[in-house]
Amino acid sequence: MAIAEWATRSHQNFLRRLGCRRDPRSRLYQAPSEPTIRRVLQGIDAEQVDRALTDWLCSLGGSQGEAVAIDGKTLRGAQRGNGTQVHLLSAVLHGTGVVLGQSEVAEKSNEIPAAPLLLDSMDLSGKTVTADALHTQRDLARILVDDKRADYLFTVKDNQPTLRQEIAKLFESDSFPPCP
Repeated sequence: MAIAEWATRSHQNFLRRLGCRRDPRSRLYQAPSEPTIRRVLQGIDAEQVDRALTDWLCSLGGSQGEAVAIDGKTLRGAQRGNGTQVHLLSAVLHGTGVVLGQSEVAEKSNEIPAAPLLLDSMDLSGKTVTADALHTQRDLARILVDDKRADYLFTVKDNQPTLRQEIAKLFESDSFPPCP
């Protein structure tokens, strides 16, 4: 494990600050072994760490009035126990890149039902939420406007042919975009 290799190369002062054990004979701080590091990492509540880091990053400022992007990514090289790939959906502040939240998309599902769950605990009031064409859904738009008091900007592609035609018609008339 790369972390164990890094720990063994760390300076004594750093190992001391990490609280590593000191060998009574050599008086040197000993880096934890690979199995010890693995056990510690397996015991960590990843969601709790994620929330703590997000709260800390947001406390540094710059989160007011920014747009929030919803985006999903398949994690390269990460697999579940059954060999299927892991897919995460994240909400990220546009200006700072701060991740407001992320959740794993259920194995036999997709991002559409995961988005409302991801946004449920977030205060999005006054923010603009952006998303790709997959999330151009009435239910999500309603949740954002009615429940979250947010605005949205969704991409419209060929997955919504009727909506795309209606938007194209708006641009055909002289009344859109509105003129002063």
